[in-house]
Amino acid sequence: MGEKLAGGNVAIALLANSLATAGGLYVLILALAPISGGHFNPAVTLVEAISKRMPRRELAPYVAAQVTGAIAGAWIAHAMFALPILQASTRVRAGIAQWLAEAVATFGLVACIRLVSRASPSSVAAAVACYIGAAYWFTASTSFANPAVTIARSMTDTFSGIAPAGVAGFILAQLAGALLALAVCGWLAPASEQAHPPAPGEER
Repeated sequence: MGEKLAGGNVAIALLANSLATAGGLYVLILALAPISGGHFNPAVTLVEAISKRMPRRELAPYVAAQVTGAIAGAWIAHAMFALPILQASTRVRAGIAQWLAEAVATFGLVACIRLVSRASPSSVAAAVACYIGAAYWFTASTSFANPAVTIARSMTDTFSGIAPAGVAGFILAQLAGALLALAVCGWLAPASEQAHPPAPGEER
């Protein structure tokens, strides 16, 4: 919708994407946190499993569901806007600057989740939505920050797409950023790692 209405103005299209993403994330996290922990991101789920904040046996099913859901979302978006369902992106996103941006974006996202959940679990949804909305603008890559979303966006030749050849580099950078955030957050607040109250959906 942003691309259709922006009339070729890339800044307006990006603004539309960032606002829609932030608003959607906020609502979805609030709605689904009590059911699944509000996990939409394999990088975040991996960090939660490594730190034993969720059972490791749930990692593979969660990632499978996340990737499947992301791809289904891209296809449904195509159907809603009368586009061909099956597409491959031709938008090239690659190179050191883009990979660094994805590492930074994912580092910030994981750090936001882990630090805010210690201080104020009820504020995680708002914090994540605000962070992702901002990261659209302060990262060179427009902050995919999610391996499942990266895979899905390789399947759409719209404004948000990424050519399939760039997917592996993005995912590796995202995982590196997530693991670095786990280490840094453990160093910043090691005691509260064990003591923080459970966030919505973490009671399992």
